Amino acid sequence: MSKLKIEKPSSVEKKKLGIPANPTDVGVWSVWECKPSSFDWLYPATEVAYIYEGKVRIKTISEEFMIGAGDLVTFPKGLTCHWEVLEKVRKVYQFDQS
Repeated sequence: MSKLKIEKPSSVEKKKLGIPANPTDVGVWSVWECKPSSFDWLYPATEVAYIYEGKVRIKTISEEFMIGAGDLVTFPKGLTCHWEVLEKVRKVYQFDQS
């Protein structure tokens, strides 16, 4: 299985991807918010998400990642992980349709 991918896209890259300037101007992106909490998750499809605010610790079977504001994260299809939301998160996301 491929790994979680974390990038810091430039403003040009964000525009090319169609990431909205703020999480209320969504277009083809969906908005998701979560207060501090902890839960397990399985990705049924590849998800690409842009984090506007917050901080999350994500644990997989073999690794641990921290994501936060400004990160573009790709969660591969089939990834099982545990989310620990440390600070309220606001993100936009979309699933790979292929």
